[in-house]
Amino acid sequence: MMSIPPEVESLAQERVVARANKDYQQSDVLRDQLKELGFLIKDTADGYELSEAPPFDQYQNVQQLRQAHARSVVATTTMILVIDGWPEDVRTCLSAITAYMPADAAVIAIDCGNVESVGIMLEEMAQRDNRVHVFHVAQTLAESGWAGAVQCGIDLADSTFIGVMDVSTIWEGDALTPMLTVFDNPTVALTGWRGVNVNVEDEWRTFTDAPAGSVDAVLGYFMLMRMSVASDIGPNSKARFYRNADMEWSLAIRSAGHDAVISAIELPLRQDRHHGYHDSDPEYRDQQSKKTYDRLLKTYRGKTNILHSKDSDGN
Repeated sequence: MMSIPPEVESLAQERVVARANKDYQQSDVLRDQLKELGFLIKDTADGYELSEAPPFDQYQNVQQLRQAHARSVVATTTMILVIDGWPEDVRTCLSAITAYMPADAAVIAIDCGNVESVGIMLEEMAQRDNRVHVFHVAQTLAESGWAGAVQCGIDLADSTFIGVMDVSTIWEGDALTPMLTVFDNPTVALTGWRGVNVNVEDEWRTFTDAPAGSVDAVLGYFMLMRMSVASDIGPNSKARFYRNADMEWSLAIRSAGHDAVISAIELPLRQDRHHGYHDSDPEYRDQQSKKTYDRLLKTYRGKTNILHSKDSDGN
């Protein structure tokens, strides 16, 4: 059990009083003093929690991170990885990306909460490859929300193309270069590894796997888009969990008149265990997924004109 020095507990109690008095300036001063002593403080419903500060700078939230580092990562293509623990999965995924991605590409890794000390491992990997840019926030992914973390990554990049990947997706070769070829068509704004089409026959309640070519939506295992479009049409800020948020985002892009296309080239990718789904809190996962899908239906159901085919059956 972590031992808390008396002076640290005293400062934490002073901060409780400052916040109760709405003296937020003093509250921030006390938080910084705690950090100088090597401790982080997190407000909770019952008061506060103290934890040892990690050996790197950590922003309080994605909003602070965005303000401090907007457009700081310059590359032709930038891949965003939202990190929520699972250090060995992250190591496997990131090692594969850096082994195969082009020299003019970069990775933005947003470490949410330093779960399982994954931030320390990320720093070590970034030291070995200057194309890897690691940013840390004290917020957990549940606190920042999936869309909040992804939008932060978009805002940090200065690139022509921007990608979003799950760490369960593993490169076994250069998966980026063949994907980029679809953007030779100026109407295409979005591509990826796997696409799906809306099943209009059951009133948009399901999506079905789509073959190569124009698709209704791209799945978040690996999405790639024009930065100009991603900057204008980001993921819905209400999307707390990734599931269904990728399809909602795809339909928003299509509704703006852009096309989504899956390349016919077989990509050198595999998928390992998707912890973000299989090992997340099932109650939270299902609740947030339903909220996103309900919002998707409310916004887009029946608008067959935004689908890849304008036929009445949506096929």
